[in-house]
Parts: sequence; structure tokens; C-alpha cells
Amino acid sequence: MLLDTASLYFRAYFGVPDSVKAPDGTPVNAVRGLLDFIGRLVQDHRPDDLVACMDADWRPQWRVELIPSYKAHRVAQETPDGPDVEETPDTLTPQVPIIEAALDAFGIARVGVAGYEADDVIGTITARATGPVDIVTGDRDLYQLIDDEKQRRVLYPLKGVGSLQLTDEAWLQEKYGVDGPGYADLALLRGDPSDGLPGVPGIGEKTAAKLLDAFGGLPGIIAAIDDPKSKLTPTQRRRLDESRPYLAVAPKVVKVASDVPLPAFDPALPTAPAQPEMVEALARRWGLGGAVTRLVSALHR
Repeated sequence: MLLDTASLYFRAYFGVPDSVKAPDGTPVNAVRGLLDFIGRLVQDHRPDDLVACMDADWRPQWRVELIPSYKAHRVAQETPDGPDVEETPDTLTPQVPIIEAALDAFGIARVGVAGYEADDVIGTITARATGPVDIVTGDRDLYQLIDDEKQRRVLYPLKGVGSLQLTDEAWLQEKYGVDGPGYADLALLRGDPSDGLPGVPGIGEKTAAKLLDAFGGLPGIIAAIDDPKSKLTPTQRRRLDESRPYLAVAPKVVKVASDVPLPAFDPALPTAPAQPEMVEALARRWGLGGAVTRLVSALHR
């Protein structure tokens, strides 16, 4: 089981009231919500391995160089020597180090790689996995990793973190008319304002799905631009032709990496906290007693 950790603690932050605070008044709603969500996942799904995948770089420079608008609207501050600072709620940012400390104290593997997003870490671990993989994320970009034959699926939170949508190829086909890899092509064709991807003007989700079905994928669509016998409308042909520079680089930006140089880590789900004294200290310091007790109980089962 692979957690898109930032996606999940954002969900927890907005799903748990900000009245949930530590004894000193510091909001800990994202921490509490994430720990409870992990406990629920462990209790309901009993994964053999659990990895909290992290955004070491939420906006990698190599993606920005290909598409400068990539996540540009989320930048709160540009930094010359490291990742740009992402615009996040003031009361969420201080909770991230607490989340990281709690994961480490419990002994839950936490993996991030400089220059890559959590999506890329997830893509690489998934590519190397020899058994079933459940990806827990509120980011639809990771639908591209769904593969029924290899038992790769996405668990997508619907309301807060309590209700999960099991997303497999059948669901993708019914909703979008594509398979996992086809979802990446659909996303880059239609664009994604939340990621700063312009897409091809005039090609929305339904048209993108029809084109992918008709031409077998993005390479077939690009080949059809120069084929006068292809069934592209004149407007589609013109817009796709004008978008060639974007279509040449978009696949590398949109598709998650599968070759990230991962550090050594132990993915095994612990049956008890690795550092029980630290877990107790964190619970006292931040008022996390209930969430910690529930996660410890879930791990013991």
C-alpha cells in the first residue's frame, strides 16, 4: 500500500475541524486526521507493506523546463537553491514536521527523493513491485498506474478520508473510456488547470477519449495530423497541429517517473511502534492520544 502522503494530509486538514488543537493551541487537525486514516487503512486492508511517499520536490525543475506553467499558480515563493515554496494554509505547514516525526516514530517507511514528486516515488515502487499494489491518493493523476492484470488499483477518498472509491480498469472505462496509461494521454490532451497544464484548445475530456479510442493513443493522434485521410475534423487537425510543441513535451511532464533512484527502506508494516517512547512523547506534546491509541491498536491486530 502506497500513500500519496501530501494529498492525504491536505484532505485531512480540510476534513477535520481546525478546532482540533494541541495543548498549547497549535492546530493538529491534519496530523490527527492522517493518523486516523492510516489506522483505518491498516484495519480495513491489512497490507503487508505500507509506504508513506513524500513530495521532496512538489514542482520539479525538469518538469518546469518542459512546461513553464506547470503548477506555477501554486508558487508562494521562488527559491534559487531548492524547491519553490508551495502556497499552503498557514496552519498546515507547521503540522508537516509533526506528521513526519510521527511516521518515523511508528516505523512507517517514509520515502521522498530530491527532484521528484511523491507521484514519481509511487510510480517507481509500483513498477518494481512483484505483487498487488493499492495506491491511496486524492490525486487523479495516479489513475495512469491502474492495471488489473498486475493488480494495481487506486483507493480514492470521496468524503474526507472515511469513504474510499476502489478505482480499477472497469471503473476507468465506464467513467472516462480509457485504461490506466490512456488516462495520462487523456489528461494531457484535455489539460488540467490545477496542475497548470494548458491542454489542446477545444479538446475536452469527451473529445479526448473519442480521439484516443479512434487512433489508439497519442502517437496515433499525432500521426493522424499529417494524414489527410484521417477522420480528424479540420478544426481538430489545426488545433492539434498548432499544439505540436506542447504535445512533444507533455507526456514526460504528465506521466509519472518509474526510474527514480530510491533510497534503501523497509516497507514492512510494523506490528508495534518502532520508537514507543517517542510515540508517547508526541502524543503528549501534541494532544494526539486518541489517534495514536487507535493506530497502535490497528497495528497490533
